[in-house]
Amino acid sequence: MHFRAALGRVLLGALGAWLVLPGGAAAAILKINGSTTVNLPVAEAAEILRAEQKLQITVDTQGGSSGGISMLGDGQVEIGMSSKHVGAADRAKFPRVKFQETHIGEDAVALIVSRDVWNSGVTNLTQAQVRELYEGRVTNWKQVGGLDRRIAFFNKEPGRGTWEVFTHWLYGDSKKAPPVNFPEVGGNEETRNKVASTRGAISQLSASWADGKTVFALGIKTESGDAVLPTAANIANHTYPMSRPLFVVTNGDPAGEAKIFIDFLLSSRGQALVRKHGYLSLDQLK
Repeated sequence: MHFRAALGRVLLGALGAWLVLPGGAAAAILKINGSTTVNLPVAEAAEILRAEQKLQITVDTQGGSSGGISMLGDGQVEIGMSSKHVGAADRAKFPRVKFQETHIGEDAVALIVSRDVWNSGVTNLTQAQVRELYEGRVTNWKQVGGLDRRIAFFNKEPGRGTWEVFTHWLYGDSKKAPPVNFPEVGGNEETRNKVASTRGAISQLSASWADGKTVFALGIKTESGDAVLPTAANIANHTYPMSRPLFVVTNGDPAGEAKIFIDFLLSSRGQALVRKHGYLSLDQLK
């Protein structure tokens, strides 16, 4: 009995990537995982292709960008979603995997604050001020011209694309970022909700999720005193310092259902989905 049960589990695992369709035909399931930022246009594209081309697609955001890259490296998914480049450490960890990035759009990482902070007059910060906040040398908003309230910093989970873009901007290399003892947040929705519901809050977030109602994107003040906001124009010309590309990642050249899916994302309809969700499409970067 134990042998039969174990054999059954093995067979189910081996067949887990297939679905039996009406008429007895078997179709592979296209598995996608990764960044919650890239997920928005990808999830909607998946809905369209399920309906129009009857593709079997699953989309998940387990572990963010790093999770997508790792699951692709382990062969658990066919497409990883990433809001950062595949790093040298990822390539070294999976030497047999030919990570191929396909650029589908552009975004930016914003520093967002809660309404009380914004209303108190903190609408931009310098890089030096952000570093002092992150390293715990500035702990009250009155130290940077705001209200007398403790700073509640929600830190993106290290390894997520948002965190890596932020720490690369702050330190020149994410590996140089010091360990911090802040509460961690995962996906974009969780981050926005935490900041919106917490007085004195700040966190890193995809700029498109800063709604200007519950959370507000700070400008980055330059040495000249100008505040650079994460607007479409500033992201496109990289004036805003935390701009970032959005990728879908495959093992080598996309093939089969993965190629159909990525070709759709690069088509005019797919690029319209990128714009719909607040990101810049490829033609806007030219």
